[in-house]
Amino acid sequence: MTTTLITGANKGLGKETARALVAEGHTVWLGARDAERGRAAAEELGARFVQLDVTDDASVAAALETIRDAGTGLDVLVNNAGIAKRGEGMSEAMDGPSVLVVFDTNVVGIVRVTEAALPLLEASTNPVIVNVSSALGSFWATHEATRPAAHFVSVIYGSSKAAVSMLTVQYAKAHPRLRINAVEPGITATELGGGSPDAHPGRPAAESARIVARMAMVGPDGPSGTFQEDDGELGW
Repeated sequence: MTTTLITGANKGLGKETARALVAEGHTVWLGARDAERGRAAAEELGARFVQLDVTDDASVAAALETIRDAGTGLDVLVNNAGIAKRGEGMSEAMDGPSVLVVFDTNVVGIVRVTEAALPLLEASTNPVIVNVSSALGSFWATHEATRPAAHFVSVIYGSSKAAVSMLTVQYAKAHPRLRINAVEPGITATELGGGSPDAHPGRPAAESARIVARMAMVGPDGPSGTFQEDDGELGW
């Protein structure tokens, strides 16, 4: 039995990834800040709930202790939690505190959870980490005229996802036995940044979750230190 932890999983892409992996037979720990929403989502999906705020060291430590004490082990970590901060007119909030909040969640949060999860992952026979990123953090995609990312300005969120790219590469170098990859899930209708999924032009979260789930299921001979999307590897 494969055990997976997904952060930020009570809604949107995280929840749909959890749904897909439960369907594949994974024991899924659904991590969420909001206990009520997290428990409801876990009950709906047949997953296990664990309270987890990626910006809180104590919360992260307690979540991994809960998983350890449950005896399920941990084979897969999906670092899905992420935010964008909007100011007036839905433009990015560019003040210092807002930028720090985005980086604390999107970048430092990955380090917090990954470091706490590594002792359990290293005991797995097939340890996998998936970092949910974005083409907005790809230097290649943001310079390639055929890509949507080249025509969308995202100063802070895009920069935070570029940092996720380097975290992915460096963690893969530091832990060669683990399969560690970043994923571009595609333009997805979610509440990221405070909007409504119904008003978002992106595709359904369930469709985008397929690539995340696929990379969560790679074997010991699978890729590591790569950036993946629907059609294969994406340029950094």
